[in-house]
Amino acid sequence: MPTSSAALGRYINLFTDFGFKRIFGTERNKDLLIDFLNNLLAHETAPIRDLQFMDKERLGKQADERKAIFDLFCENERGEQFIIELQKVEQRHFKDRSLYYASFAIQEQGKKGKAWGYAL
Repeated sequence: MPTSSAALGRYINLFTDFGFKRIFGTERNKDLLIDFLNNLLAHETAPIRDLQFMDKERLGKQADERKAIFDLFCENERGEQFIIELQKVEQRHFKDRSLYYASFAIQEQGKKGKAWGYAL
């Protein structure tokens, strides 16, 4: 006897952009995502204390410059800011794109004004 899709129920694949954002990409589930990332990255960085879902798009300095769209913009307990880029498939120049995206996060850490000492 054939099984209908309704009988199987509805599932969300967390390995898709839609699925990941549907489960983790809301303010309501922010604590769940932070806990998940802190467990995943326990040996890589200090615990994440906050992350941003909104305003992840960073525009270039000029209208015709390339922009960056981050998956997650995080800050850990030491005040360090970093991005998390989720990538399921191999992509050409991924390291270059990651470096480009990171440059936006680095720029935002700089103190504005004439006395900026480049300490991040």
